[in-house]
Formats: sequence, structure tokens, C-alpha cells
Amino acid sequence: MTHPTGTLDALHNGSMTIGIVIVAAGRGERAGSPGDGPKQYRRIGGQPVIRRTLDTFLRWPNRGPIVVVIHPDDEALFAEAVEGLEGADTVTTTFGGATRQRSVHEGLRALSVTDATHVMIHDAARPFADHALLDRIAQSLAEGHEGLLPAMPVTDTLKRGGSNGLVHETVPRTSLYAAQTPQSFLLAAIRSAHDKAAALRRDDFTDDASIAEWAGMPVHLVEGSVDNIKLTVQRDLAMADEKLSQNRQALLPDVRTGNGYDVHQLVPGDGVTLCGVFIPHDQKLSGHSDADVALHALTDALLATCGAGDIGDHFPPTDMQWRGAPSRIFLEHAAKIVRERGGTIMNADITLIAEAPKISPHRETMRETLSSILGISIDRCSVKATTNETIGFVGRREGIAAIATATVVYSGGAA
Repeated sequence: MTHPTGTLDALHNGSMTIGIVIVAAGRGERAGSPGDGPKQYRRIGGQPVIRRTLDTFLRWPNRGPIVVVIHPDDEALFAEAVEGLEGADTVTTTFGGATRQRSVHEGLRALSVTDATHVMIHDAARPFADHALLDRIAQSLAEGHEGLLPAMPVTDTLKRGGSNGLVHETVPRTSLYAAQTPQSFLLAAIRSAHDKAAALRRDDFTDDASIAEWAGMPVHLVEGSVDNIKLTVQRDLAMADEKLSQNRQALLPDVRTGNGYDVHQLVPGDGVTLCGVFIPHDQKLSGHSDADVALHALTDALLATCGAGDIGDHFPPTDMQWRGAPSRIFLEHAAKIVRERGGTIMNADITLIAEAPKISPHRETMRETLSSILGISIDRCSVKATTNETIGFVGRREGIAAIATATVVYSGGAA
């Protein structure tokens, strides 16, 4: 098998242009019922198969013109499948024939009017070809090879059976390879081979390499890709969809947002504690602990990001040990639970709703306190305040309320 080490100077200096023919005219009868539609337009990982295949070639920096061979009945399907795909407006489509061989022939004819000197012929139902594979093929073409077949060594034990259902022999797998696409050639040479086969009405070739071999063209092996599978039957599509869906989910950051709300009554006193900061005032907040509504709300917001209940579950008001306790204890406990469950606190936002006292003179100290308790930078801590426009119990200075939002990223991907 060829392992190319050449350069792509021929591509870069313009003496070689690799065109692409993507064969997408088949009906895909083995991939499901007729009502399911051709397999190349089925969705895997949320996208049509052909869109994924075409996108790989559109994003390959060494590609030349692209021709997609479609069935005459599939114009609307193809347009819908590639809608919004970057570069799709540069793609040429042509209609295929009754067999894959005839469809490739039509694609080669369409490509022959471009500046392409070489061609990669690829099955639309192979959406997992990667740029490393295309680069290996391009390098081998640049070295002067007339025909290339990406292939993987056969690893399964092979048996030859008979019509009687018995095994006749074990077939040595030495020098046996499983063929893949894109099979790649000097464009003029493979076009000539296809023209000759069509003229002789030879329509029984299983792939383009076999036509090249029949026409006397040397076809070299190049290392394929284990992921470059062809989606043939319904199970192939289901497995590809499952794989892509799992990969997509694993790549999604597990970002969770929790909300919290608390309110405490104002009674005669000498000051209130808000966000861990004592503010002298002619009233105080009534509560079992220091009644810091801001930290209570934020505690609930953090616990909500991992489904850990609320502040009352962890610090019951009936438990006398928490009488008069500083509420930073509650917030530190909630932050510890979040971290033990793999969470990283990204942001904490508190809105205080009060007619008095004034919050703005203490806002920076409050943010510094939050930063210290949560172990995050101060730019991730926000404290805001608003009045209730003299409406309701807050407007009548009977109480203070707080709304808190916490954002936490959990490790391990989306759950």
C-alpha cells in the first residue's frame, strides 16, 4: 500500500486541479422503505447525509470544482439538504443514470468542461471521509499516480461457502483490502475508460477502480480511513445517527442556571445585613439567622443547579444551632456541594428590592464579599438594587426581597 510522502507543489502552482464528483443519484433500497426517501437525504446527527459529505469537500482547501450527480426526481431534496451550506452555490449538479456507473460517467462529462486535471469520485453515502484522507490521496496524485484506491486491510476471517450452506474453505486474507472512496484518477484517463465501457455497453463494473483496471490503468493503493464507512442499510444510518448525536452531546458544555428568591420582614432595629455586609439602618431584618435575603436567594440558586433542594433542606429554621448564624455559612455550604458534584461557578447575580437603605455605597464591598465566599473573580459577581416604587410591602418598607441567579458549568458534558 502506498504511503505518500510527496508534496502538493503541483496543486499550489496550478499545474494540477483536483475536481470532485459526488455520486448521489441512487435510490438506496436497502436503507429502508421507499417512503423513507433516498438514504443520502436521511438525517444523521440532525443533518442530511449528503450535506455532511459535501461539506467535507467544500471545506477542503485543495479541492477544485465540485459536481454532484443527483437523480432527476431529487432536485428539490438536494436544494433543501444544502440550503445555507457555505460554498454550496459553487457546486454544479447533473442528472445521473440508471446505474452508479452511468451516473459517474455523467459526472465525469460535467467535470471535463472545467479546469480539473484530476478527479476524486466519492459516494454521497460516505459522510465520514476526512481531510487527512483527502490529503493522502492528493499527495499521491501529485507524485504522478494515474489511479488511486483508498482501502483498508481486511481484518475479518473470510470463508468461501457453497449453495449447500457449507463452508468450502477459509480464504487467506493476506493482500486483501476493502475498497473505499474517493477513488481518484487522472481525469482524462478515467473519462476515456468510462467512454470505452459505455461504447461497449459494459455496465457491470462495481466501482471505478475496476473500470480502470479493465482499461489497463495502474491503480495504486493508498491508506483509507477506518471511519470512512458507507451507509448502506437502515442499521448503518441508525448507528451513524447515534454516534453523531452522542458526539454532539458530549461536545456541548453542561451549563446550568439556577434561580433563587427570598424575602424577610423589616422590624425596628439598628441595621441590616445584605450580601454579607452590615449596613446601619433604623430597621433590621427578622429571621432565624442573620436574615440576609441576598445570600439566602443565592444559596437557593446554586443548589438549584444540581438539584440539591433548597436552603431549608440543609439548614432547617427549626434547628436552633442556626439562630443568628451568618448566612455566608449557608452560601459556602452550597458552593461546596456544587464543586463536589463537578461544578464550576461562573457567575452570581443578585438583585435587591428595597426602598431603604441605599445599596449603591456598599455595592463594591458586597461584590468583594461574594467573590471571597464563592472563590471567583469579582467581575463574575454582580449586585444590583431597585425600589418597588412605594408599591406593596416593599414599598411600605415592611420588608426586603432578593432575586438571585447563578450560572454553573458541570464537567462531563451535557447530562
